[in-house]
Formats: sequence, structure tokens, C-alpha cells
Amino acid sequence: MGRVPGDAGRFRLRTSLADRPAGHLTQARFWHHRIVPTTAAPGSPAGPAPGAGAEPAAPAPADEVVAPAPPGGKPAPVTPVDRLFSAALAGFAGVLAIGLVFGAQTAGVGVLRFPYAVVVFGVQALFVIAVTLALRPPAPAPLVLVGLVVSLVADIAAVAPGEADITPLLYLAVLGLVAGLAAQLCFREGRLRLTESLTSSSVVVLGGLGYASLIVLTRLPIGTQALTICLVAAGLALVVSRLADTVAPWPRLAPQVPRGATGVVLGAMLGTAAAAYLGGYIRGFDPGNAALIGLLAAVAAVLADVSVGYAEAGRRTPGAPATLWVARQLQGPLCGFAVAAPVAYLLSALFFVPRYL
Repeated sequence: MGRVPGDAGRFRLRTSLADRPAGHLTQARFWHHRIVPTTAAPGSPAGPAPGAGAEPAAPAPADEVVAPAPPGGKPAPVTPVDRLFSAALAGFAGVLAIGLVFGAQTAGVGVLRFPYAVVVFGVQALFVIAVTLALRPPAPAPLVLVGLVVSLVADIAAVAPGEADITPLLYLAVLGLVAGLAAQLCFREGRLRLTESLTSSSVVVLGGLGYASLIVLTRLPIGTQALTICLVAAGLALVVSRLADTVAPWPRLAPQVPRGATGVVLGAMLGTAAAAYLGGYIRGFDPGNAALIGLLAAVAAVLADVSVGYAEAGRRTPGAPATLWVARQLQGPLCGFAVAAPVAYLLSALFFVPRYL
């Protein structure tokens, strides 16, 4: 044994395998690939000799991605605002509000209300499909089927009874949640992603039932007038908030969410102003109480639209499958009206309908 040049402070076994007896073959192979630390000579200080360094760390595996630390608190990358899509979504929200309002105004009595139910079911079908594609649940096809069936039964239950009653929709909400969750738990992926299964089932079923509450509202005294005020306020709030993002999408609500606070505040304000203006002309309302219900409906719709942006930003993870861009864009306004509809029903049933009963 002797010192190996270029490896100061260490010894390596240099005896070849041919010079060793057969019984030492295993031992020679064992020591051949390892480095033995130097033993301190008598009288010399303990520790490695000068120039001896530590073993270099093993490199990270090739498939391991190490995110670099942001130097000096560098801000997170900002998601750009797609101004063309914002303008298109503003138009979509306006068309949706006009269709729901004029359909309610032209709805007949009894079975003549079924044409409006058909319009509502078309919006429900678009909502169920778009939200399911955007949420990417473990079992999308069974969830779409459950959502469509629950929405269809809810529309029939809203039109068919002799008296307007929201109770059948509450029963359908429970049955729909159970059916949607059970349909996804039948698959292994659904059982592994239990939280996502429950979340997607809740959003799809409850959102569809929210639109069905509009049909029940048109059957209540002064319900159509309240529906008009709330949906005009919500629709105008969504249109203005999206149009503002095409011009001034600042200050940003979050770097990863392509929405600006200016549009959110301006939309809620103009929606409330429009409701107050309509309250001066619609029977049973005045500018004060119309502004109140319009404010609540507008804020609910805009916040639902913005929350969809936050949820979509949270789902954009590296390596995740891409979502159909149409579904990503349409789910915001659709969720806004799905939340504004039950708000309109609740406010009308609590504060305005009892005056005429």
C-alpha cells in the first residue's frame, strides 16, 4: 500500500487482483472501489492531512426539478390579461342577462311557462358542461349526466305544481349531491380524490338548481319584477367588470389572476345604479329598495366571477392536463348568474313577496 498521487491524505489499495490469493478475491473487490481515510501517524495532529477535502455531494436525479429561490424577493410572474376574451365574455354576459330577463317577462301562466323552462334548461346544460370541463373531476361523464338529469327534473318541479314552492328543489339538492358523489366514487380515481369529487358534485348540482329558482320566482307575486331588477344589476356588473379589464386591468387582485379591482368595484356600482333607476319605474319597488337588492345581486355575481378566476389559477399546476379554453372562459359569467339567481329569490321571498300574500 502507498500514497496515491493527486489524492492527498488518502490511501488506496494498489495491489492488483492477480497478485492476491483466491481467498482474498472478495476482499480485494470490496476495497477496490472505496477510499480508506488516512490514519494519523504517532505524534501527528489528528484529522485529515492538509488539502484533504470533503466528498462532493451526489448530484440530484435527472427527473427532479429544483425551483430556484427568487433573488431579492422577486415578485411572482404576472398572468397577462386577454383583452379580446374579456370583451367577448362581456358580450356573453350581456346576452345571457337579456335572454333570462326577456324570457321571464314573456313567460305565460301554467304550462305556458314551459318555454321559459326550456330557455333556463339550455343555460343549465351549458353551465353543467362548462364547469365540469373546467373542474376536471375524477369521473366527468357521470357527473355531467347527473347534473343534466337533476336540472331537468328541477325545471319540471318548478313549473308543474299548482302552487309555487321551492321545497322540491331542496330535496333535489340533497339527492343530486348524493347521486353525483356516488357516481364518482364508483371509480377508483374518484375514491382517491374524494375532496375533488365532493367539490365538483356540489358546484355542478347546486349551480344548476340555482338557475331553476328563477322559474319558481316568476310564479310568485312581484317575483318577475324582482327577477328583472336583480338580473339586470348582475348582468350589468359582469359586463362592466369584464369591459374594464380590457382597458384598465389594475390594480391586480393577484399576480396569477388576470382581473383588476377597478372593474370589480365599477361593475358593482353601476349595477346598483341601474337597479335604483329601474326601481323608479317598476311597480312595487322604489329606488331605495331596488338599489339594495340590486347591490346584493351585483356583488354576488361579480364575486362569484372573480372567485372562479382564483380557483382556475390554483388549478394551473405544472404538468396538469390543459382545460378546454372555452370552458375556462365561460364558467365565470355562468357561475355569476348561478349565484345571483338564488340571491334574488331569497331577497324577494323574505322582503317583498309577503306584502302581496
